[in-house]
Amino acid sequence: MPVKLSGSCHCGAVKFTVDSSTAVPYQLCLCSICRKVGGVGGSINLGGHSETLKVQGKEYISVYKAVMNRGTPEEYVATSERNFCSKCSSMLWLYDETWPKLIHPFASAIDSPDLKVPDELTVIKLDSKPPYVRLPEGPKEVYNDYGEYSLEDWHKKHHEFVQ
Repeated sequence: MPVKLSGSCHCGAVKFTVDSSTAVPYQLCLCSICRKVGGVGGSINLGGHSETLKVQGKEYISVYKAVMNRGTPEEYVATSERNFCSKCSSMLWLYDETWPKLIHPFASAIDSPDLKVPDELTVIKLDSKPPYVRLPEGPKEVYNDYGEYSLEDWHKKHHEFVQ
């Protein structure tokens, strides 16, 4: 049975729950978007089943759609929607209509249960990391772009996927 994640923003205006089959926070993204919206250290997203999302305080949610390839002829607006609290700016989850059954809560927004510490961290988008950003300590796999496994595949490989 999936894990019920409960989360909130910093000021408490938004609270949410979502069921997750992929609740181990193993993958740190260092892309420019994750660093700028999630803080210098990047963001860790979990996976959730979008149809199970329940939200209190919807009126305080704002959405940011990232501009990709900014300032180039290839500039476009991403389909992914980063949902955050309009009062305190806490990042809550990412949703992309391309994969309507999925939602990706930010691990930093989860209040309970306590998330399992992975044996090894996967760090992605190293090609976006500025020199002043330090990688976390401990065992890790590092990728210049994306890693070899999706959230679901990684959880299945490590026997952490919950149906």
